[in-house]
Amino acid sequence: MTNADSPSLRPLYPELSPYNTALIERETLSQGHAHQIYIEQCGNPNGIPVIFLHGGPGSACRPQHRRYFDPALYRIILFDQRGCGRSLPLGELENNTTQYLVADMETIRQRLAIQQWVVFGGSWGSTLSLYYAQRHPERVLAMILRGVFLGRQQDIDWVYAPHGAAQFFPDNWQQLMQSISPNGHHAPLEAFMDSLLAPARQQQTCMAQALYNWQSMIGRLAPLDTLSTLDIDQLIAHFQIQLHFARQRCFISDHVILDKIDTIRHIPAWLIQGRYDLVCPAKQTWELHQAWPESQLNFIHLAGHAGDEAAVIDALVSATDAASQRLSGLVSSQTA
Repeated sequence: MTNADSPSLRPLYPELSPYNTALIERETLSQGHAHQIYIEQCGNPNGIPVIFLHGGPGSACRPQHRRYFDPALYRIILFDQRGCGRSLPLGELENNTTQYLVADMETIRQRLAIQQWVVFGGSWGSTLSLYYAQRHPERVLAMILRGVFLGRQQDIDWVYAPHGAAQFFPDNWQQLMQSISPNGHHAPLEAFMDSLLAPARQQQTCMAQALYNWQSMIGRLAPLDTLSTLDIDQLIAHFQIQLHFARQRCFISDHVILDKIDTIRHIPAWLIQGRYDLVCPAKQTWELHQAWPESQLNFIHLAGHAGDEAAVIDALVSATDAASQRLSGLVSSQTA
């Protein structure tokens, strides 16, 4: 179903281009190169600052991500996280942790002379949003979170172990398991990562394609993308980073997000959740809302995990509009 098929649903805002792009250089790594973080700004330079946090880990920002926000009201800031997309070096794992990503966000905020901003994140982006907000609550004006991922071992196992989403897609899970040797079935995450880091390019490619096929099946009610449209270097880097984080439980303790909700309870928050999300099941958003009843929860019926399903777009655009109304007196010309 498209937005055109459902005129009652709100579409994305019109396409727009950045008015500024930059690479921010960070610390030097052991091989002599440095992480360089790609950032872009769109919309109104004097509008309400909002930072968009993409999913993955290992994904990247896309032009669609600029369009959840009214460009007349928002100063829209997007960045590709370490090793992702247009950030360099592609696929770099050294110094690539949740804590470094939070530090990158603070560097971006300070470089752009922003005192406070709205934080918008989906899937892994919601995890990073929550972790950032709990460490810098004074910097967060509001939060908009989609498909909440709490980053616990049980949430990782849902995607990468046989007792989770595999129960709904047993045939696709079996295909994924066939991409590794039987000896690796007792620890699939390790086996996947070994293949992604193998010296043979063909082995890396086959593993990345198998993981893509698995996640595209569980990620939406009707899979859209085909592998022919994907850049294989980006795909391999995506899954190298994603499994790097998954093997380390996202570099956070198992229940830290729910345990520290009191630090952000005062922040206005909108939670958008597809009822049939099989990547980040609705129970995670429900648990967050139970711990944080001040948040506004919107379950979307007949929607999965993807942020580009028509009903999910409608909910997200409505949430960003509601946030802008609540923050209507704010301008980003404040000096940090």
